[in-house]
Amino acid sequence: MGERDLRTLLDEVRRGRLSRRRFVQMIVGLGLTAPMAAQMLASAGLAQAQAKWTFNPTKRGGGGIVKTLWWQAPTLLNPHFANGTKDQDASRIFYEPLGAYDPDGNIVPVLAAEVPSLQNGQVAKDGLSVTWRLKKNVVWHDGKPFTADDVVFNWEYVLDPATSAVTVGQYRDISRIDKLDNHTVKLVFKSPTPFWSAAFCGPTGMIIPKHLFQAYKGDKSREAPTNLKPVGTGPYRFVDFKPGDIVRGELNSSYHVANRPFFDQIEMKGGGDAPSAARAVLQTGEFDYAWNMQVEDEILRRWEQGGKGRADIVSGGNIEHIQLNTTDPWTEVDGERSSTKTRHPVLSDPAVRQALNVLVDRGSVQEEIYGRTGVATANFINAPSRFVSKNTKWEFNVDKANQILDAAGWKRGADGVRAKDGKKLKFVYQTSINAPRQKTQQIVKQACAKAGIDLELKSITANVFFSSDPANPDTFPHFSTDLQMFTTTMTQPDPQRFMDQFVSWEVASKDNKWAGRNPTRWRNEEYDRAWKAAETEMDLVKRAALFVKMNDLVIQNVVVIPVVFRPRVAAISNRMRDVVQSGWDGDFWALAYWSKQA
Repeated sequence: MGERDLRTLLDEVRRGRLSRRRFVQMIVGLGLTAPMAAQMLASAGLAQAQAKWTFNPTKRGGGGIVKTLWWQAPTLLNPHFANGTKDQDASRIFYEPLGAYDPDGNIVPVLAAEVPSLQNGQVAKDGLSVTWRLKKNVVWHDGKPFTADDVVFNWEYVLDPATSAVTVGQYRDISRIDKLDNHTVKLVFKSPTPFWSAAFCGPTGMIIPKHLFQAYKGDKSREAPTNLKPVGTGPYRFVDFKPGDIVRGELNSSYHVANRPFFDQIEMKGGGDAPSAARAVLQTGEFDYAWNMQVEDEILRRWEQGGKGRADIVSGGNIEHIQLNTTDPWTEVDGERSSTKTRHPVLSDPAVRQALNVLVDRGSVQEEIYGRTGVATANFINAPSRFVSKNTKWEFNVDKANQILDAAGWKRGADGVRAKDGKKLKFVYQTSINAPRQKTQQIVKQACAKAGIDLELKSITANVFFSSDPANPDTFPHFSTDLQMFTTTMTQPDPQRFMDQFVSWEVASKDNKWAGRNPTRWRNEEYDRAWKAAETEMDLVKRAALFVKMNDLVIQNVVVIPVVFRPRVAAISNRMRDVVQSGWDGDFWALAYWSKQA
């Protein structure tokens, strides 16, 4: 698209013939990120206005309690240690980022006074810096002022290797942060940074208070009392937290948005399973909101007919996938299983990986389980559209799997299980407990049996599987089995940080308390080079091509087997108002604006 074409599109927006949302979708399709498209609109004087909420209260509070359900219960309330979305979302009740991502991927200011752009001079044209102006008169829940010092501290806290923060990837590219005044910071990057909002925006951008955490930076990071008793700037103040069970908050009377929040109290109940959570909103009406409805679509449709609630489905970049361990989970080295000092004794054979890839019946998984809530895919990156590879395809073919294994010398034994050099094709395949995942496991197990592969199925309580406990071998970062399956979330409208879960320096290990984002332990120099190149590539077409290459490397090497591309699905009471989901942020990204009909 040339400059003249772009000006024509902007003129169409100006005349009202093209919506801002459609403009963003078209530009993203050409390889830009949504925030960059938003900057174009801003530079043309067409920036999206503040969201128009259907309910505009004249006072704060008065709405009683809002009851929400997360069938994976949170285990901690420090966003920098949040391995799973359950902990990110629980933290978001109390903590806030500088900016959030709306459903179109646009940045919405939260603790920032405005969104940086080329037009307002806060984004450098060379991509080497961005300046954030902070809201004034924002206070922490204990009354202390929120200032630029808190922003600088969060960067220092995360970058300290001894802190072992899972968010480190978002902040590593910042060479320094200059405090220009008490409410202005300038982030200076090590090199041109096209996705400058990675730090301090979205679920990984929540800011914790310096005055309560500075004594716990580094080796003492896990000892901070505030890891479990948060003091934030958000719409609700901390009341109570029972790890693995429930989080409670009460209205923050000093919240920095006038007449918000509407509810006097919030309850985030955790545990149980997805069907029970869906039923509690859609069928019984006992709860107002339930997260992540990984429930068979047939069941959701039936419960929706009762008229009490709806399954709300929005697009994002989440992918349900199977990971293949590149290391040996059954050999311990220096007190660590799945050590990078080992290689998997069987999955290191490319033929075995290729056979497994064609033994996953994605079509049946979509048709029989997910329906509108999961689409069969061959790609790890499935959105935005410009980053999606057209070089891949998936197939289900038991005969082909048998041919691959025969050619590689894997022979069937008397028990029907293939073996070679004294090693059998027997694997432990783990995932968290919920019906769609157990049904998917069964579909895969049955197909593998037809090819002479024996799968032992292991199911782990979600609270454990997605825990950040460095001492628990059953968490997914430990990956103490051969295969594992779960959904990884793309919580930003750009794949840079999403794809760092395959770079060699993010390997989860004992040294980093299993906080590294790469649980497969796959290491590939070509992939690392492509990821690093994309991080600084300002040519948007070239940058998109690099992500396609990364996706293809992961798929061709069968590091993972994508199963279904999952939109975000929540169960929402029909009495709730302004509960707007964003596929690019956490469920509570706009919690302060939620309300409910009497």
